[in-house]
Amino acid sequence: MTYAEKLHHRIAAIQSNLCVGLDPRPDLIEGPVEPFLERVIATTAPHAAAFKPNAAYFEALGAEGVQMLERLLTRIPDEIPVVLDVKRSDIPETMKYYAEAYFGKWKVDAVTLNGLMGFDSIEPFLQNPGCGVYLLGVTSNPGAADIELQKVGDRYVFELMQDYAERARNLPGDVGLVVGLTNVSDDVLSRVADIPLLVPGLGAQGGDLSRLRVSDRKAPLLINASRSILYGSDGTPETRAAAAKTKIQAAFAAG
Repeated sequence: MTYAEKLHHRIAAIQSNLCVGLDPRPDLIEGPVEPFLERVIATTAPHAAAFKPNAAYFEALGAEGVQMLERLLTRIPDEIPVVLDVKRSDIPETMKYYAEAYFGKWKVDAVTLNGLMGFDSIEPFLQNPGCGVYLLGVTSNPGAADIELQKVGDRYVFELMQDYAERARNLPGDVGLVVGLTNVSDDVLSRVADIPLLVPGLGAQGGDLSRLRVSDRKAPLLINASRSILYGSDGTPETRAAAAKTKIQAAFAAG
């Protein structure tokens, strides 16, 4: 089963495109961090098409944070895809070892990568059957305008990234794209290929779901929410995840 197929199955099974981000912020958590995240995973799982741990937040806690991430990965049910948010970029030989760490040792289903160093830099990740990569396409920060939304000839830089999906057609891994809700325009959306999308920016970043047009898309799509689910002011992570799922369903039904 490919990564895209696993994600398709999960989305269809629970009728949800919600990706729950796991970004531990000790300053916002009462009590120990790990039990809090364990509860988040257990209670939001019925609403989650995927979980997305952000490695930076765990690494900021030092060696114990990395060990915590390793333990939490084993708490996520096998049927729920895990997208590890690492945004790595390096020469092919180094990326081979990153791929071994994430796909071989930690057994995650997909990772985020920066493809600006070229196709050969992501190819080691695409040699893993059943796994996927999301390349940074149009990210949700204002700085996306500095490079990603610049043109090379008549094409945006992010279009060069999504071209990797075609180049990877005969490789075992799947190629998707990160497209931030806060930076989508009609021009951008008209150029986004029908490949798996990871869409951050819902919730705390203020992304507008109505900007998406999903009716003609076949590839699986994930809408990520992190802070708004983990640290929102109303309800619990479970109720906030349920509300986000409902909001996404309504937006997709409309468009």
